[in-house]
Amino acid sequence: MSAQNSAGIQTLLDAEREAQRIVQKAREYRTKRVKDARSEAQKEIEDYRQKKDDEFKAFEKEHSSGNKKAEEDADKEAEAKLEEINQIGEKTGSKVVEDLLRAVMDVQPIVPDRIEVPQ
Repeated sequence: MSAQNSAGIQTLLDAEREAQRIVQKAREYRTKRVKDARSEAQKEIEDYRQKKDDEFKAFEKEHSSGNKKAEEDADKEAEAKLEEINQIGEKTGSKVVEDLLRAVMDVQPIVPDRIEVPQ
């Protein structure tokens, strides 16, 4: 009887070990699947990010071409105005400096007719 009990106990122990091995494999498989799912999700995120970045660049390129034209026109206009100002400065700059110096150096004080006292 004890040999039969011993064999029954041994069978139960073997079954328990087999169950633990199966559970361990299931855990390993689950862990591997979670890691695979994360890496797949990360790849999908990167692909989506790249796609949206490409779409944004295309949109920006399409809509910024008008701005570039406006910027170029504004730059040309500003350059023309600067050139005009420089030409006027070359023509009348010395006269302006003379007028300023004369106004500063040739002071002619004028005494007011009456003094007002603030109340």
